Amino acid sequence: MAVSSDQSAPAWHTGGRARTAAKVMLAWVAFLWLLEIVDASTGHALDTFGIEPRRAAELLDVVPASFIHFGFGHVAANSLPLLVFGFLAALSGIRRFAAVAAMIIVVDGLGVWLVSPSGSNTAGASGLVFGLFGYLLVRGFVDRSLLDIGAGLVIGAIWGSSILVGISPANTSVSWQGHLFGLAAGVAAAFVFRRRGTSASARPLIP
Repeated sequence: MAVSSDQSAPAWHTGGRARTAAKVMLAWVAFLWLLEIVDASTGHALDTFGIEPRRAAELLDVVPASFIHFGFGHVAANSLPLLVFGFLAALSGIRRFAAVAAMIIVVDGLGVWLVSPSGSNTAGASGLVFGLFGYLLVRGFVDRSLLDIGAGLVIGAIWGSSILVGISPANTSVSWQGHLFGLAAGVAAAFVFRRRGTSASARPLIP
């Protein structure tokens, strides 16, 4: 069996890696809820960390915006997919996951800052959710991993229709710009952070 030289290659059978991934994502989502509790208790003072487009000072909010939500319903809607996608992505290694998440958050935030409608204020983890979806959807093909391909196909079948609705310009109730940039950033991250030793040349698929 061919093996990768990357020590962070997926090890789905390793309980320790799964526990670590679960702890990271549970802590992440808990932090989002804590921030929303603080936001609600302060008269939504944290909403100012959302991104208002094309204002130079708002570039400082590119990263914080992905942790802020506009109400408990908003954070609740993002919690389950973030837990699932984040857990699956983190199984390939926490450092790799952190790099992927950072790229998605920054690229998505900059995209929102650049193209969102004037007067809007965009915040929430949905850009990261869409990014992780895109990452998981193509990661298996990039890394040539049968298990990751299977996981990508499963989440595509379950969440694919919701993703398509979320990136449609006809859906004016959400920031489709943030969703679209997040999705594109996630796909790009699969190539940028592919396993060491994975190339475009032919090689066996490995679980």
